Amino acid sequence: MPTSPILQPVTIGDLTLKNRVVMAPLTRSRSNNEGVPPDFAADYYGQRSNAGLIISEATNISPQGVGYAYTPGIWSEAQVESWSRIVKTIHANDGLIFLQLWHTGRISHPELQPGGELPVSASAIKPEGTAFTQDGMKPHVTPRALETDEIPGIVEDYRRAAENAKRAGFDGVEIHSANNYLLEQFVRDSTNRRTDRYGGSIENRLRFPLEVVRAVTEVWGGGARVGIRLSPATTQPGETPLDSDPHATYGAYVDALNGFGLLYVHTIEGVTQQTRDVPDGVDFLDLRRRFTGAYIGNNQLTLDLAEKELAEGRADLFSFGRPYIANPDLVGRLASGAPLAEAPKPYWYGGGTNGYSDWPGMNGPVAVRR
Repeated sequence: MPTSPILQPVTIGDLTLKNRVVMAPLTRSRSNNEGVPPDFAADYYGQRSNAGLIISEATNISPQGVGYAYTPGIWSEAQVESWSRIVKTIHANDGLIFLQLWHTGRISHPELQPGGELPVSASAIKPEGTAFTQDGMKPHVTPRALETDEIPGIVEDYRRAAENAKRAGFDGVEIHSANNYLLEQFVRDSTNRRTDRYGGSIENRLRFPLEVVRAVTEVWGGGARVGIRLSPATTQPGETPLDSDPHATYGAYVDALNGFGLLYVHTIEGVTQQTRDVPDGVDFLDLRRRFTGAYIGNNQLTLDLAEKELAEGRADLFSFGRPYIANPDLVGRLASGAPLAEAPKPYWYGGGTNGYSDWPGMNGPVAVRR
């Protein structure tokens, strides 16, 4: 049986990937209270270096960006040092990794914020649902709308985070502009009711995200090592409608992103963990055709579906999330047709090595080179 084209090497920009499989960002909540990843995270990522590209778990750009307990950061020296050890292990195992840059905005809680302050957002609109704090789940609160003169400071937080990622040795960065976190809170008119230069028209709503993209690409010497994640169809944390005209909004976003020469756009096709169904007003194929770089498809993919999407020109790379939790040797399993293990949800978030870096491969423990 011929080897799947998904599992063959491919060149994207100036990177040569050993296959078209991407390990999607997976929040696992194993870091300490200071946002420092644990030493055993190097084993976890090293075991999964069979992916053509790893995208790290979402990583907070600043203390203000934190929205979940026990998630990593990239603003302190201790965080940079820990990530550096992880990256060295990935490289020793012939892997590549991008760091995902994250600010959760209103998807947070005062207990997670410096000084117990309110989370910030584009507008003071309370999200549905609950926040994961060190004391358990707490209802979301109404955030504080950012003042106009505060926004450049957050752009600089992204710039410093991108610089720190470069110092830590990452191969590139992915800007998290999805899942209704801060950047997407500005993009959508359902969460952006501002009347200043960052609100109102599509051009204004895109201004802050594009300022972030500009700052990050300046750090990385252009867009060849920068990607971005979008989620035009996600309903997280539950609001509908998502936007009064999502096709116009995200089409304009992709068109503007083309001006930065980004390596890729990474799109959640449907609603994460829920469905690949596409709501009215969202056209993923059109977004793929409009974008001039590589396109990463995502959400409930199988090898067969990825092969079909590649043959139809719908995507170049394919990211797998939850399958990588319990299958550190995912690429090998896909190649052999072996069944995939499933990780029970209690292992997804929090804890130590159990259910994190101790999953066996098909043939026993997965060795990690140092």
